[in-house]
Amino acid sequence: MDVDELVKKYASGERNFPGINLAGADLRGVNLSGANLAGAFLPYAVLNRSVLTGVCLRGAFLYGTKIKYAKLGGVALNQCDLTKTNLMGSYLVRADLTDSKFSGAILRGVNLRQANLRGANLCGANLAGVNLHLANLESADLSWANLTEAKLSGAHFTGACLLHVKLCHAFVNGVDLSGADLDGVDLCRAKLNGVNFNQANLAAANLTHAQLKMASLIQTNLRAANLTGASFVKADLSEAHLSRSELVHADLTGANLAGANLNGANLTAANLSHANLRNAYLWMARMDDVIVDRTNLKGAQMQGASLDSSSLPKTLHDHTTRLPLEVTHSSFQMHG
Repeated sequence: MDVDELVKKYASGERNFPGINLAGADLRGVNLSGANLAGAFLPYAVLNRSVLTGVCLRGAFLYGTKIKYAKLGGVALNQCDLTKTNLMGSYLVRADLTDSKFSGAILRGVNLRQANLRGANLCGANLAGVNLHLANLESADLSWANLTEAKLSGAHFTGACLLHVKLCHAFVNGVDLSGADLDGVDLCRAKLNGVNFNQANLAAANLTHAQLKMASLIQTNLRAANLTGASFVKADLSEAHLSRSELVHADLTGANLAGANLNGANLTAANLSHANLRNAYLWMARMDDVIVDRTNLKGAQMQGASLDSSSLPKTLHDHTTRLPLEVTHSSFQMHG
């Protein structure tokens, strides 16, 4: 069946075209809303600006197909091969994309709000500027994917693979990423307010100038992470692992760092006003020019830390605080 015959049969009311072979066909601007194209063979076909609302393409082969700026709301694209497909700017709200392959695909600016991508393979896909608000990405593979400036609030990532994903400037507010493996992930300038990172792995991640207000990072691994200029206002970092992390100019106002490991961390010019560092470990930490105001250092272990005693007159500490040898308890204003 060729394109002309397909269009004529559709116009006459026929909607059932399972397994159709239109490899390399030019279907630009075609309207096939509601059609059954399950198992279709459409590699390298061109469907730019087509209207495919509610179409069933389950199990279709769409390798290298161009479907730019198309209307695909509610489409069934589950178990499809969309490797290297170009879907730039298309509308896929509430689409079913479960278990489909998008490796190397281009999805720049695609609207995938409330779409189901459970188990999808998006390894290396370009998702810059994509809208994934309230989307289901459970068990999806997003390793090495580009999600720069993506909108991810309300999305579900349980069991998803996020290794080396690029999320700089992304909007991730309120998302649950507890226990996620985010080793080496780029979250530069991302909006992460209220995100749950509890027990997640963010070792060597880039969070420079990221917004993490009210975020929960309990027992999170942030070893050697770059947190320069990041905002952790009122965030919970209790028992977090921050050894050798860069926290230069970070805003930790009101943050909870109780029991956190900051050994060897660089806190130069960080704001620790009203922060809780009770029982925290700060061995060999750099604390030059830190800003403090009623910062709680009770029980903190600060041996070898670079600390200017004159900069900490309002610190809360007691006999359990272990200060550097150069600093004595008498150098501080004591608060009970």
